Amino acid sequence: MEVSTLNSTPFSLINFSYLCSQLDKMNFRRFLVQYRLPIAVFLIALGFLIGFKVTWWIAWIPFLIGIVFILAYFMLGPMTLIQGYVESGDMEGAQKLLDKVKYPNLLYKPIRSTYYMLKANFSTMGNDLDAAERQLKQGLATGMPEKEFEGTAYLQLGSIAYRKGNMKDANEHLRRAIKIGLPDKDNEATAYLQLASICIQRRDFRAAKMYFAKAKSCKPTNTQVVDQLKEMQKYIARIPG
Repeated sequence: MEVSTLNSTPFSLINFSYLCSQLDKMNFRRFLVQYRLPIAVFLIALGFLIGFKVTWWIAWIPFLIGIVFILAYFMLGPMTLIQGYVESGDMEGAQKLLDKVKYPNLLYKPIRSTYYMLKANFSTMGNDLDAAERQLKQGLATGMPEKEFEGTAYLQLGSIAYRKGNMKDANEHLRRAIKIGLPDKDNEATAYLQLASICIQRRDFRAAKMYFAKAKSCKPTNTQVVDQLKEMQKYIARIPG
């Protein structure tokens, strides 16, 4: 189609597939999530306009949709988009989305706990252990949607306490994580290895060997965990008895 013809064509006759491709490029879902509030304001204003100019029997439709958008803004935030950023490896984009949540206490409870868990992960990556510890505790206080998430939170708390040199809390958190349950054998092996390390520092070699054996029986596949297992095996082999 030539440019001159396109410019003179009414909107309703423009190629529909062309419009769909443009909407796809815009990522329509992302647009809706990121601009919920402006869209809600527009819909409510449209409702008033329809009510005054046409009839209030129709005006309730944009009113209702606008209210739903406002509730979604505060109760869901941008959390539904974050998974896509994480899966694509765009951690900076995911963190920017998290920073857009201004009122986390208004988030729906399962969403709120996930929010705090993600915040804690980013704080840990930035080596801000105090913030990570605080955010994990906020997530636990909110209530985790599944037991595995709760176990993972305690595993992270244990790892943070270990890095901070607080072996008493590290031991308690790690044992609690195992008791609650962890999502996979790699995480379980990590917990046992850290418990074994704590026991070695306390010179409780019998318990260290027991925890190491449990870590080994998990048969982890994660490269980092496997390497840690091999390193500890060298040390355990030198312990008498």
